[in-house]
Amino acid sequence: MKKLGYLLLIFLCVQCQSEEKTEKSSKTVQKEAKTAQKDTISTKITTLTLKEANRLATLPLHCMQEEYPNKLNQTIGNAEDLQSPKALHPAFYGCFDWHSSVHGHWSLVSLLKQFPDLENSEDIRRKLAENISKENIEIEIDYFKGKYNKSFERTYGWAWLLKLAEELHTWNDSLARELEANLQPLTDIIVQGYLDFLPKLNYPIRVGEHTNTAFGLTFAYDYAKTVNNTTLLNLITKRAKDFYLSDENCPISWEPSGFDFLSPCLEEADIIRRVLTKDEFKSWLQAFLPQLADKDFQLAQGKVSDRTDGKLVHLDGVNFSRAWCLYGIANEFPEYAHLKNIANQHVNYSLPSIVDDNYEGTHWLGSFAIYALNTAANVQVD
Repeated sequence: MKKLGYLLLIFLCVQCQSEEKTEKSSKTVQKEAKTAQKDTISTKITTLTLKEANRLATLPLHCMQEEYPNKLNQTIGNAEDLQSPKALHPAFYGCFDWHSSVHGHWSLVSLLKQFPDLENSEDIRRKLAENISKENIEIEIDYFKGKYNKSFERTYGWAWLLKLAEELHTWNDSLARELEANLQPLTDIIVQGYLDFLPKLNYPIRVGEHTNTAFGLTFAYDYAKTVNNTTLLNLITKRAKDFYLSDENCPISWEPSGFDFLSPCLEEADIIRRVLTKDEFKSWLQAFLPQLADKDFQLAQGKVSDRTDGKLVHLDGVNFSRAWCLYGIANEFPEYAHLKNIANQHVNYSLPSIVDDNYEGTHWLGSFAIYALNTAANVQVD
């Protein structure tokens, strides 16, 4: 009987040692996985060097005067409205659609401003001057004055037009003065569009695509602040607070949706960061996205399954736009500096793949990459 007891005791000791080893092994694996994960997240960002700028400049330069394929997003009022893209939009007819053409022009202005020695700079300057001529802008204005075009490109294209105007305004160059003056009448129409529309918008649009209200407000706010348009600035500040100030616990785990190129949660944070004081914003963010304060917070990148699909490639855009929102928070608030690593991971996932033969992405993604990289370096973004 004693012998049986000894055997049982030995068995239990061996079993405990085995379980202890298994537990230690499991903890070791978890620790190694966590370490590897942090190493991956900490990958350094690609900086916007002259080499990278030359690479990204090829995208809008290639398509800014490429008329087809083209998506007009047009409401046909009569037979006279059936004209070619270039006839309807002689300034912004390239790069597949109006808004992509606008932010393609912004990309080239931004790159020229930062890198005067950009390759093909003379070709870029010539094409900018040809497209943003006084005569071409007058025709663009006629389109916006059409009976069925009051909401054309509201508010995504509007926002990028004001971003282009802002970039020209802050570029110390004789060409910039010429282009800004030519563009100004259309800029004024877009500003008036915001002033007319925002008081009537009862509810914000919280989608991850073009009509996202927070994105549309953000770029317009930047423009208004830069040119000291207090009327527009005050209206955007009021409406942003009306729409978002009481929001809490944004469901960022639901993102991204299948076609998103904007993050509804982070775009909202991006505009609220602008309109509140630092202390107010920190309190708001703690209620809105409390998980961002956790230094171990992770956010998986949007995965692109097919870059030849014009909708599925949107997920590269969501990676860049998430990044610029996260960089904006991290640059302003040191306690959120860990978010830069998440932003880096998002940029590094998509950046190598956007210069290829897939026009579905190349006609627009360069702008998103440039804006994200500008924000990372805090280059006159807000």
